[in-house]
Amino acid sequence: MRPALFLDRDGTLIADAHYLADPSLVRMLRGAGSSVARANAAGVLTIVVTNQSGIARGLITPAQYEAVRAQTDALLRQKGARVDATYHCPHWPAITGPCDCRKPLLGMYNQASAAFGIDLARSAYIGDRWRDVEPAQKTGGFGVLVPGVETEDADIERAREEVSPRIRIAQSITEAVDLALAEIAAASVREELHS
Repeated sequence: MRPALFLDRDGTLIADAHYLADPSLVRMLRGAGSSVARANAAGVLTIVVTNQSGIARGLITPAQYEAVRAQTDALLRQKGARVDATYHCPHWPAITGPCDCRKPLLGMYNQASAAFGIDLARSAYIGDRWRDVEPAQKTGGFGVLVPGVETEDADIERAREEVSPRIRIAQSITEAVDLALAEIAAASVREELHS
């Protein structure tokens, strides 16, 4: 079992354009490409996990979602970076009923864990909303909130009030990935000492 870096997409890697359907409008956020490239260089699996309720709401089609995903991957490649996999939740409970994959639920993380042999407790969870980092609480992992233009004050306050050192706040994706990679490395050392 190995650790992974789980990244939110909209507002974390790319600008949040609200139900983005046009791949030509994808804009990589500052530092996102180089940060993912650092995780790649460190040998840490990098996985995007994103809620895409616009599919259930009829605001974007599955094909449009895939086109935006492909463009995001292409922009990362231009920066010498890659994601190892992307998981998305297309549901909206008011329309599709409850699911187990909409963040902060663990369905997408469990899928990734099964597919790649990921230890969720040794993994890091980064995003611009509380729902992106809350899985760290549920799994025993490490979460980093990166407040952005769409981050609600309540999410920032919740992260600040979190008494566990397992949840941190970073001012940029660069800082968040640095914190995550350091924590993943420290967790690996702890595991080796106990084995």
